[in-house]
Amino acid sequence: MDEISRDLPLMFAHSTTNSGRSDWQPLRSHLENVGRMAKERAAIFGAHTLAETSGLLHDLGKYTADFQRRLAGDAIRVDHATRGAMVAIERYGPLGYLIAYAIAGHHAGLANGLESGERTALRERLRGTGLPPLLPQWQDEIRLPEALGELPFTGGAAGGAMFQAAFLIRMLFSCLVDADYLDTEAFYDRIAPPDQRGDRSRLRAVEQPSLEALRESLDASLARFSADSDVNRIRADILAHVRNGAQHTPGLFSLTVPTGGGKTLASLAFALDHAIRHNLRRVIFVIPFTSIVEQNAAVFRRALGELGETSVLEHHSAFIAPQLSRDDAERYQAQEKLSLSMENWDAPIVVTTAVQFFESLFAARPSQCRKLHNIAGSVVILDEAQTLPLKLLRPAVAAIDELARNYRSSVVLCTATQPALQAPEFVGGLERVRELAPEPPALFRKLKRVRVKHVGELDDEALTDRMRAHEQVLCIVNNRRHARAVFQTMSDLVGARHLTTLMCARHRSEVLAGVREDLRQGRSCRLVSTSLIEAGVDVDFPLVLRAQAGLDSIAQAAGRCNREGRRAVAASEVLVFSTANPDWAPPPELKQFAQAASTVLRSHTNDPLSPAAIQAYFRELYWQKGSAALDCTDLLGLLQRSRPDSLPMETLAARFRMIESVQMPVIVPFDKVAREALQALRFADKSSGLARRLQSYLVQLPRQGFEALRKSGAIQPVAPERWGEQFMELTVMDLYDECFGLSWDDPAFLSSESLMW
Repeated sequence: MDEISRDLPLMFAHSTTNSGRSDWQPLRSHLENVGRMAKERAAIFGAHTLAETSGLLHDLGKYTADFQRRLAGDAIRVDHATRGAMVAIERYGPLGYLIAYAIAGHHAGLANGLESGERTALRERLRGTGLPPLLPQWQDEIRLPEALGELPFTGGAAGGAMFQAAFLIRMLFSCLVDADYLDTEAFYDRIAPPDQRGDRSRLRAVEQPSLEALRESLDASLARFSADSDVNRIRADILAHVRNGAQHTPGLFSLTVPTGGGKTLASLAFALDHAIRHNLRRVIFVIPFTSIVEQNAAVFRRALGELGETSVLEHHSAFIAPQLSRDDAERYQAQEKLSLSMENWDAPIVVTTAVQFFESLFAARPSQCRKLHNIAGSVVILDEAQTLPLKLLRPAVAAIDELARNYRSSVVLCTATQPALQAPEFVGGLERVRELAPEPPALFRKLKRVRVKHVGELDDEALTDRMRAHEQVLCIVNNRRHARAVFQTMSDLVGARHLTTLMCARHRSEVLAGVREDLRQGRSCRLVSTSLIEAGVDVDFPLVLRAQAGLDSIAQAAGRCNREGRRAVAASEVLVFSTANPDWAPPPELKQFAQAASTVLRSHTNDPLSPAAIQAYFRELYWQKGSAALDCTDLLGLLQRSRPDSLPMETLAARFRMIESVQMPVIVPFDKVAREALQALRFADKSSGLARRLQSYLVQLPRQGFEALRKSGAIQPVAPERWGEQFMELTVMDLYDECFGLSWDDPAFLSSESLMW
């Protein structure tokens, strides 16, 4: 303690049940610890002074008599965050706003500058109305820097100056929140009685495999790869060329490889090589669909051998952590460490969804933002980059640009259908994007495995006739009702199968296992599916029928045809068809995709899946949409009209929603595992482990379907006295069909007497 503050009363940040206060945490210690840790987290993007200052000021409001009384047991509420924000602006002027938002929101979340939403606006809080006065000793104990330094970013970004300011605020908020959580966690771990002590702090200190060790394991796995076919030789050439690109300086890259070209492992190899060469910290794979997240994470674990199990963090809502015995202490500890890393992405390899990644980059809640600082200084692989939602494309591209421009991240746009996101063709587009694949046009010609052609209009009868004429055929349509109707017309055929999101994931896995076995054995296999099968599902049909859709969807459908190149191109067809039935037309949000594809298919008849055709398709699509529709909630415009004191931080989070339609989960007791988990849920004290176990038994329904089933009594809450309506179970299994999954849209059946039993 400094001489000047030795005789002043000790202020505390956190208390215990010890009334003598001997084990309470001194406030000065907490502020200095958080400042130091926040500084360490922001150093990678040059904002260390800003982050350290936010840590020193975040709990300044605890230097009040009222807060100290609260710690001692008085039942009073005290705002302890606003005072630090006020001091930040008083001391540092306009630059102080960059940390004031974070300080004021470190518990409740980031607020708007001027307009109140769910949170009180920063302007209102800065008035200090009703706040207790600070005790003057804080100035003796807390040493603030004289200045915050220069802005840690270069201008000229796609989103504009205020976009950059808001992005930096969110990154500083991440550093502050993570540091605050960790120091508080460590304090309570330290002072707990031995029999009640948590081990989170100890687990966080466990070392994870280094990137060098992971690369060594990957190299050993890749050495077993045999280039024993033309396709495998091309894959080997792609891998070598992509890895050679790791020497390039960090920034923006594209990896344009046809479906089946081996881009999953090639991108992992590049990411590890590139990160090691340029001292980057981790690899983050961003994948559009949960099913592909699970699939790719499994591929990575296998490729990384023993290290894969404890180095690949799979972060999405359906993840179920493996059940390890405490008897295997080393593996158990490593797995528990990985589970903790889900909170802040402190792991060597993170595999997550695009929704999780991008919504976090625009978020306001502390729990969502906590991990953001660990994206800086990382290699980010955007798999299936073409799936970024058009309505948010411009702000998403601005975020990609900012990560590469100012946060030492290398971002790779990885896809077989590369979107046209580069400037100057795309407004606010990406610059200096380097291609990692060897000559994509030539590569696509070498790996051409199918013929794509439009066969005109097919009604359901004609469609069924085509499927009857082939022993192995996949038909992909645009909505579930059409898929069901087609299946019903051919359900008498040998090998007829149906796939829909109205089946739970475990059921779909069983259907796909049967499909793969039929194909492998050469048996009849006629599968009707919605577009869900295009989400990286590994099947290989000789013929694919695809209802008219976007060219990127057609290319994904083509990836399910002659996938391994074992058949002649002439014998491997993707037939695109339209339908006269208005009920089966593409949904409104996909109609423009189909129109743009039709335009390109007419002008690129020889090779409609070539990179040139794909580029033409996306240019046509973006032109049809127009710039405003690519930022439909005007996020960038809103920021351009803002000032540092009026940044709409909460509004940005509310408007950036990649999935808008409300889907309600229903648990289907599909098998013994699900039934046992549901039974355990009725008596459990905690739900998290069981909830994860039940993830693969969920069916997501639109609200009207959910309400129809609830009103009829077909779904009911599990142990509502414990969980309320958090877990809704399907209790009338007559509504779940082995071919069609869950039915909710048949009013006659819903009102039948069968629901009374």
